[in-house]
Amino acid sequence: MIYAATQYITEEEDLERIISEIREDQIREVKEFQKVGKLLEAQRLQQRVDYDIEMIKEIGYCKGIENYARYLAGKLPGETPNTLLDYFPENFLLVLDESHVGVPQIRGMYNGDISRKTALVENGFRLKAALDNRPLQFEEFRERTGQTIYVSATPGDYEIKQAGSAIVEQLIRPTGILDPLIEVRSTKGQVDDLLEEIHKRMLKKQRVLVTTLTKKMAEELTEYYEELGVKVRYMHSDVDTLDRIEIIKALRKGEIDVLVGINLLREGLDIPEVSLVAILEADKEGFLRSRRSLIQTIGRAARNIEGKVILYGDVMTDSMTMAMEETERRRGIQENYNLLHGLEPESIVKEIAEEIIQLDYGISKEAFSQKSKKKFHSKEEIEKEIAKCHKKIVKLSKELDFEQAILVREEMKRLQEMLLSF
Repeated sequence: MIYAATQYITEEEDLERIISEIREDQIREVKEFQKVGKLLEAQRLQQRVDYDIEMIKEIGYCKGIENYARYLAGKLPGETPNTLLDYFPENFLLVLDESHVGVPQIRGMYNGDISRKTALVENGFRLKAALDNRPLQFEEFRERTGQTIYVSATPGDYEIKQAGSAIVEQLIRPTGILDPLIEVRSTKGQVDDLLEEIHKRMLKKQRVLVTTLTKKMAEELTEYYEELGVKVRYMHSDVDTLDRIEIIKALRKGEIDVLVGINLLREGLDIPEVSLVAILEADKEGFLRSRRSLIQTIGRAARNIEGKVILYGDVMTDSMTMAMEETERRRGIQENYNLLHGLEPESIVKEIAEEIIQLDYGISKEAFSQKSKKKFHSKEEIEKEIAKCHKKIVKLSKELDFEQAILVREEMKRLQEMLLSF
């Protein structure tokens, strides 16, 4: 049985035990704060836990009850928490897609969580038991998983080591498309040189992706090309998620011809209309210009039969050399296969539909706004709802329920966006 995430049912005798254990830890930790002169933290913890206990007594749960998960599960301090992995049968098969990203994320989840919650505990917002409601450490994750298939175009060292000789390459595409040709050009005059290439693609109604190293460069390059009549947009971490969806949609529709970005262009951008990927400052060795990142970025041009990549750099770095060699190796295998089986490469044809955009990238801003507007008949109604959210945030902050306050704040931001588009 998998228990509901928002419905709480606790036996009466268990409730008494849970409250007793929480109270015991509260008394001890409040005394610890008082002993070292942290009176504000002591008072804060006393009030926070008193309020939560009252809520648990009255309705069986409280906001942020996950911070008391250790008591609810009957676990000891430091014991591994229960997760959905515990519900899988023994020796189940795990497929870890984009493993070059997934493995580091699993490794990092615990450290990120413990860092955030330690700050809450040290400042009296939560009991130390909150630290036990956490993601699994990587070793714990591995103990709970057996057979694993790591899927990636650029597997990391860990996956390669784990796989040993059991590595399978999937290089042949059903469309017969080859990995793109790569050309290295000097950075001298790179902006104008790229402009010529963009014009060539525009005549063929094809799209161009350009990667830069900084947000400022992405914005300045976009501004420069716009002044010259190019339909271009930039996309980086400062661009709202919903706006990113609209930008990608516009690129596919041909409303824009060029998209400039940073590392957002690595995984997950499946745009068959793109025939050119330009990587500026490719010779600046680092995270965004590593072998793995370069191969991922190069792959964005592998959806079109005219796919080509231009690396702008004055020095051939090890990462550039390895990325080019790997791409050439794959291209050779693909060419031989096509010759052997008489395959003629064909560009991917992918329908540009609202449903596809939503599945690939989430709900579009337009769809979000239309859906939201159905609930409100005027701007005044939205403004009233925003005011209610603001009051909720103030109230929740006074109650020290900062987790819930953050959720309400996000809802308020969405309403503010809706107000602008109403």
